[in-house]
Amino acid sequence: MSRKFTVINESFQCEQCGIEVQPLAQGSCRNHCPACFYSKHLDINPGDRAANCGGLLEPIGIEDHKKKGYMIIHRCQTCGHTGKNKLALDDPNQADSFDRMLEIMKKPNL
Repeated sequence: MSRKFTVINESFQCEQCGIEVQPLAQGSCRNHCPACFYSKHLDINPGDRAANCGGLLEPIGIEDHKKKGYMIIHRCQTCGHTGKNKLALDDPNQADSFDRMLEIMKKPNL
């Protein structure tokens, strides 16, 4: 089974911390806030906007994927769905992002 990917690289306001998030300059699309790493449960497959939930995806961990690099593990605060998103190339360059990443890595993956 092949997964469809729809590239949507748009700005948005983070519903968790309130910052205005700009589109990703390098790469395909941004799917999380670079400051707090929260996302929104919008997709079933990346970019399809087919999920009907709309809940906030809380970052609960980070793992190192052999081929994709660092992946943020998210859990939806509304429906409990868990998933992974690739860390954006510019995330570590944002103010306080590295400290936040370390904070997340210390949390147990419940």
